[in-house]
Amino acid sequence: MIAPALSDASNAWLAHQRALAGAAENTLKAYQTDVLGFLAFMTQHNGGSQGLAPIARVSVRDMRAWMAHERGRGVGARSLARALSAVKSFYKWLAEREGFEPTAVLSTRSPKFQRKLPRPLEESAAAQMIETVAFQSKEPWIAARDVAVVTLLYGCGLRISEALGLTGTDVPLPEVLRITGKGGKERIVPVIDAARDAVDAYLDLCPYPVEPDTPIFRAVRSGPLSPRVIQRVMEQARLQLGLPATATPHAMRHSFATHLLAAGGDLRAIQELLGHASLSTTQAYTAVDAAHLMSVYEKAHPKA
Repeated sequence: MIAPALSDASNAWLAHQRALAGAAENTLKAYQTDVLGFLAFMTQHNGGSQGLAPIARVSVRDMRAWMAHERGRGVGARSLARALSAVKSFYKWLAEREGFEPTAVLSTRSPKFQRKLPRPLEESAAAQMIETVAFQSKEPWIAARDVAVVTLLYGCGLRISEALGLTGTDVPLPEVLRITGKGGKERIVPVIDAARDAVDAYLDLCPYPVEPDTPIFRAVRSGPLSPRVIQRVMEQARLQLGLPATATPHAMRHSFATHLLAAGGDLRAIQELLGHASLSTTQAYTAVDAAHLMSVYEKAHPKA
């Protein structure tokens, strides 16, 4: 059993992450699971309830034992790297607060893993996806709703949570949307005519009134629309189109970024549109093939 002092410390750290770091709730839940799992292991590993003092003396050997335990129970390298990152963040905060040296934890090397690059859809496939989504429901307002959501994902590069988070205060859609994304990061997103038209078409058919403080996109029984509904609709559409399982709502956002870059968009500008803190994250999103880049290079380079 984790000592109360440690449980209190982890809760205080999570509150710090929520208030100052602006971490999203899903991220906080993952942090909590990872850190409490680590503390539970150390409690058992060292033979009894561990207060702050024993935890402050965690050694490199202890860290190796924890990582070996996690791998032994089937935790993958990517998940273990995420857990280690959470533990390091907690220890850095705790060390500053309690005044101990956290080198053994902070110097622990993260397991190597190959990052999975996103797989955007081809431009024609993205257009076909939107068209096919329209035929997944016999209810005209539901079909229009699903088309509007998917069009926002592809046309504006929104995350599905951001699209479903739009409220009555956002309609009619303006030329630019002010979106609050991960970590409370705010960005400005231009709204293309196709996205505005799709949302207007849905609102014309929606049987529920849209108030300033209510979500635009509604479920069948009027509650907020679940992301899972859109995921299922796209699953049905991709089966009909013969597209791979990677053709998900998030793939539409990847496609937005990739197609913009392929058309000559600036990587820094696309970073701002997506709301990425790191340019390397944007580079992973924009999977433009080498042949296309070479074609652009040959056409544009003065020495070509």
